[in-house]
Amino acid sequence: FQDQAMMKTMSGGNCTLNVPAKNSYRMVVLGASRVGKSSIVSRFLNGRFEDQYTPTIEDFHRKVYNIRGDMYQLDILDTSGNHPFPAMRRLSILTGDVFILVFSLDNRESFDEVKRLQKQILEVKSCLKNKTKESADLPMVICGNKNDHSEVFRKVRSDEGEDLVSSDENCAYFEVSAKKNTNVDEMFYVLFSMAKLPHEMSPALHRKISIQYGDTFQQKSFRMRRVKDMDAYGMISPFARRPSVNSDLKYIKSKVLREGQSREREKCIIQ
Repeated sequence: FQDQAMMKTMSGGNCTLNVPAKNSYRMVVLGASRVGKSSIVSRFLNGRFEDQYTPTIEDFHRKVYNIRGDMYQLDILDTSGNHPFPAMRRLSILTGDVFILVFSLDNRESFDEVKRLQKQILEVKSCLKNKTKESADLPMVICGNKNDHSEVFRKVRSDEGEDLVSSDENCAYFEVSAKKNTNVDEMFYVLFSMAKLPHEMSPALHRKISIQYGDTFQQKSFRMRRVKDMDAYGMISPFARRPSVNSDLKYIKSKVLREGQSREREKCIIQ
């Protein structure tokens, strides 16, 4: 009964997807400008790399999974590197479940920004835990992007990145290349493992399914003839909208006031 009361519904034409709220998570991607945050997200969602740089204000994506008959939802918040609204960044941290902090290996200032962000996340989440008496872990990956560049341009040593995660078993360090797709899959695999999420959520371990299969996507018997040997599928929600600020504030308030244990967040409509 509790699961039925905590279902998220997404509708698209004749397609209705119900995801138990306990299986819904938010991944927040943070870092300075021009370090490749959106490129890493693009690799995760589409397996593509965009050469043209477009500044991000804030992008929101949603991916839904059917893994061995169970439905999961992953919301992805790709934040601005400029952080024009500190209160919004704090809210993004408060509502995040897993984090990716990105810097560029050829930019020392971006590494310093990641160190500040890591400290802020730990402080904000620690404050929330003290108020809610939660003891949940905080899965986090610190990601040095652009390792395809020559070592001549490197400004951050590998051991410096490793030092940031050495004292926390729920924090890992990876050097990746979104452009060459180096270590990106491995990074997501480790992040989901630390978060105790199905490792099939990582890009290389599930079949990408089009929205046209949405009608049968959530069925436990969902199978396609050409992928009959797989039992993990992922589908991008094409018109996902970020839950409102008011919705996120209510979610945090309910946790602090202990008004409910559910992970309810605003519904998203797929048109």
